[in-house]
Amino acid sequence: QVQLVESGGGLVQAGGSLKLSCAASGTIFTINVMAWYRQAPGKERESVAGIDSDGTTYYTDSAKGRFTISRDNAKNTLYLQMSSLRPEDTAMYYCAAKTGLTAYWGQGTQVTVSS
Repeated sequence: QVQLVESGGGLVQAGGSLKLSCAASGTIFTINVMAWYRQAPGKERESVAGIDSDGTTYYTDSAKGRFTISRDNAKNTLYLQMSSLRPEDTAMYYCAAKTGLTAYWGQGTQVTVSS
């Protein structure tokens, strides 16, 4: 079992920055990939960025150049540095951890970008 707790969300003006954190605990040695997803009201959950156990990162087009995903293995924490935020980035942001068979999710942290 893996437990994930996100933090760092909040209200920010367009053009501003936020850094999300996701603290992982439990059987973290089984995690292959960690990722950030988001879900806006009335929309499906979508991928934002991910990072493999070897540090390889990937981003969706909307996140490229503005968001940076990173992980601190010593702290068992995943981060998402977000800059140049736009109103359309407003969503609940979720941390996910994927093992070979299972995906675990955090409870989410709300990001609201005002215009």
